[in-house]
Amino acid sequence: CLKKQLWFRAGGYSRTLDKKLEISSGKLARFADGSAVVQLGDTSVMVTAVSKTKPSPSQFMPLVVDYRQKAAAAGRIPTNYLRRELGSTDKEILTSRKTMSLPSFFLTLFFFPHQILCNLLAVDGVNDPEVLAINGASAALTLSDIPWNGPIGAVRVGLIDGEVVVNPTRKEMSSSTLDLIVSSAPRSQVVMLEAAAENVLQQDFCHAIKVGVKHGQQIIQGIQQLAKEQGVPKRTVQKLFTAPEETVECISRDEAINKIRLETEEQLKEKFPDSEPYEIMEAFNVVSKDIFRNLILNEYRRCDGRDLTSLRNISCEVDMFKTLHGSALFQRGQTQVLCTVTFDSLESSVKSDLITTAISGIKEKNFMLHYEFPPYATNEIGKISSMNRRELGHGALAEKALKPVIPNEFPFTIRVTSEVLESNGSSSMASACGGSLALMDAGVPISSAVAGVAVGLVTSPNSEKNGDIENYRLLTDILGIEDYNGDMDFKMAGTNKGITALQADIKLPGIPLKIVMEAIQQATETVQVPLSKRARFVGPGGYNLKKLQAETGVTVSQVDEETFSIFAPTPAAMHEAQEFITEVCKDDQDYQLEFGAIYTATITELRDIGVMVKLYPNMTPVLLHNSQLDQRKIKHPSALGLEVGQEIQVKYFGRDPTDGRMRLSRKVLQSPASSVVKTLSDKNNIVMGGSVPESATTTSS
Repeated sequence: CLKKQLWFRAGGYSRTLDKKLEISSGKLARFADGSAVVQLGDTSVMVTAVSKTKPSPSQFMPLVVDYRQKAAAAGRIPTNYLRRELGSTDKEILTSRKTMSLPSFFLTLFFFPHQILCNLLAVDGVNDPEVLAINGASAALTLSDIPWNGPIGAVRVGLIDGEVVVNPTRKEMSSSTLDLIVSSAPRSQVVMLEAAAENVLQQDFCHAIKVGVKHGQQIIQGIQQLAKEQGVPKRTVQKLFTAPEETVECISRDEAINKIRLETEEQLKEKFPDSEPYEIMEAFNVVSKDIFRNLILNEYRRCDGRDLTSLRNISCEVDMFKTLHGSALFQRGQTQVLCTVTFDSLESSVKSDLITTAISGIKEKNFMLHYEFPPYATNEIGKISSMNRRELGHGALAEKALKPVIPNEFPFTIRVTSEVLESNGSSSMASACGGSLALMDAGVPISSAVAGVAVGLVTSPNSEKNGDIENYRLLTDILGIEDYNGDMDFKMAGTNKGITALQADIKLPGIPLKIVMEAIQQATETVQVPLSKRARFVGPGGYNLKKLQAETGVTVSQVDEETFSIFAPTPAAMHEAQEFITEVCKDDQDYQLEFGAIYTATITELRDIGVMVKLYPNMTPVLLHNSQLDQRKIKHPSALGLEVGQEIQVKYFGRDPTDGRMRLSRKVLQSPASSVVKTLSDKNNIVMGGSVPESATTTSS
């Protein structure tokens, strides 16, 4: 029996509690190709991995992952009439899907059937077993003779009082604003992200991901050490399929590449009668995928004509059916979702089973979102049956996106249904958008509207550097075909305040953190504001910033003295914000004021501490302090008989180097020195030496 104990810090500077994660192998389930037991606290999960030795004719890698939690693990008896475990629960299916991040690590086109079973042995009610299952699957495969490119390491990350906590306990999670699972590969590559958050700021979210990746590397190193000690050689793959070169070349030359797949396959069958059916299909896939990706990488062209960051056309309708509490139809391109809202008594809330309550502490929930994907949504014929794994996973993601904006003390149980009527890309994010509309239509006082979008990725590997990514393109609002031919489906939802949910399905054996950060920032822009413009950009008491965020829905964060980061929920909001900023800051963009020159200023407001003045019509008023109004000491401008609209002469002394504010003085002009007064009525009549145009007023004193 081999064991590896890993210690890691559970939190930040003020949290010094260390936790022990133990991975062991060689004692249980030794007939399996690989087996591992992962323990955190008193919670233990056993994972087995078995692979057949004959390939499957399937076009996809046949991998089955099942996570089972049993009442006996919590010391309880099932409450159903048979008093035994029945079908899979929602919790079990969702955990199985999170463990499904493993396929990208198997050898390409390795079509051997695999089964990974995660068995909950014991649960202490303190530590969640989800990440233990992921790490157990990674360890079981690494310790087996099954060829794969792992291991991976996974941790749960929380954010408590602004502090990042790794693998928090159930009690800690109750006060966390973030529930993030990060799976990472060697060399700090990101494999899978799944998160629920309560309007977490982008910078905090990115920091949490980095911390999760860092701790995942410790788990990877522990598994690698176990594998080295066990020393099980990997089996030799009997048939690792690659499309025959002559078949690929034929497709490349064949004018039928743009015709229907079946027609092309028939031609290839006649030309290569000895080829296996899946060889023909894969040959077609290799070429069509290569053409599709090269158009994006080399020509920045997408199949529907959009640029890389554009959204498809969006239309929304609410109050579709008067008899319903709330309803909305959300359409983005060819993805159409109908959402409804139903209210019922609190007795209709979802009651958790005993084992789920023991793990999460949640006995019931009064907000739920149910997602349906009928076959007609993609023009197909299929069996209408109970909810499948895909529907459950998509619905759970949309529910996570909306849950943070639901009032905690809402007096009813809320059920949102999302029925996909048309689908061509990101129906789960469309469900978040449509669900937000339906909730508002039903009168639920949500704290903010929620929107979501899917970001895709197309990469080009560097064959000379172990397949490292050499070039890549991020695509906003991806189509179904872009998801299929791409390398990532990065779904993110949030409000104008921050992120509420995220899920990243990555098809590569990990991607660099840099790409993850760029995907999160796809709707983010950085604005450089010179110190001379900062007061105008921010406005009195932050007025301009507050107005910008209220009118456009963007979020503005200050990075440093001259840099502001702007996060927009949509490209349209970003464009509107850009126009707003340009308008606010444009007033003296073309004016070059002369240091020491005298200008005619107009009083716009009287204040206790001075007067607000403008040097030209579209200028933001600046303060002329009482101390600079007169040689005498005054307590209020009215003592000098000053009024709104009155013109006075002021001298310009440049801008304050600390805050960029304009420095003016009227007091210095009460000395007998003569000077030239410059009146700025139009930005084209500013004089920088030389003669004065007729439109400017020149006087001597």
